[in-house]
Amino acid sequence: MTKVLVSGFERYGTTPVNPAQGVAEALDGTELDGATITGLVAPSRWFDCIDVVAEAINRTAPHLVLMLGEYGGRSMITIERIAQNFNDSARYRVADNSGRLLEGDLTDPDGPVAYWSTLPLRAMVLAMRAAGIPADISDAPGTLMCNHLMYGVLRHVATHGLATRTGWLHLPHLPEVAALDINLGAPSMSLATSAAGVRVAISAALEHADDVHDHVHSRLQI
Repeated sequence: MTKVLVSGFERYGTTPVNPAQGVAEALDGTELDGATITGLVAPSRWFDCIDVVAEAINRTAPHLVLMLGEYGGRSMITIERIAQNFNDSARYRVADNSGRLLEGDLTDPDGPVAYWSTLPLRAMVLAMRAAGIPADISDAPGTLMCNHLMYGVLRHVATHGLATRTGWLHLPHLPEVAALDINLGAPSMSLATSAAGVRVAISAALEHADDVHDHVHSRLQI
């Protein structure tokens, strides 16, 4: 049977409730298009998060890995195209859950500058849009822990010669997080809509071994 691993970060930074954790927990143990989904909550700690997801990949041997995180300020589900070998959380004053800040540190000093996502990005975005869920491709993964985990897991898959297709989806704030004073005016998306979007994205990824060539038009560069 086809297996899918979905990881989502726990609470992190100024976010008291992370939509990524909620979606990963909601999808855990479900089936979709003949595939079994395992949901995993990743610790919001530098490097530990990579170890936890890599261990889950080794243990479950998934065909597809979708990692999830929150990107406050974005109004859509965004699929990251690239992950960079660079971390800088100090400039945003965002420490991990152990209180650690990184500033200019590399995820892997022996690794390449970046890795490309191996997901069918266009197919996934177009499928979510067709389902009425706002979505787009992103070329800016940031320098916080989401980019860090994406890079680390792509590095793990590449160095171990795995055929696992791997990538990252960013989710908007939950409404209750956007309602906080520090986030007033920020866009949000309900947990149900985010989970539905991720399910549609998984279906598209399972259907398309190779990406489609249809244009994905965008209004904003993100």
